[in-house]
Amino acid sequence: MTHVFLAATVATLILAIPYLGRVIAGPTVFDRVVALNGIGTKIAVLMVLVGLLYARADMFVDIALAFYLLNLVTTLLLAKYVKERGGL
Repeated sequence: MTHVFLAATVATLILAIPYLGRVIAGPTVFDRVVALNGIGTKIAVLMVLVGLLYARADMFVDIALAFYLLNLVTTLLLAKYVKERGGL
C-alpha cells in the first residue's frame, strides 16, 4: 500500500508543475494568485499523503487543514488587495 501512496505523492508533485509555470509567467496578477492558491491546495494534499506514508495521518491531517485554511484566507486577502490597488 505504501507504493500507492508514494505514486500518488509523485503524481501530485508532477501535477503542480503547471501551476508553478503560471505563477512565473502568468499574464495577469489574478492568474498568479489563482496559481498560488492551487499550489497551496496541492501542498495540503501532499501533507495528507506524507502522513499516510508515515502512518501518522491523524497528525498530518490536522496540519494540512490548518494550512489549507491559512491558504484560503491569504488568497482572499491578496485578491482583495490586488483588486483595490487596480493590479500590481
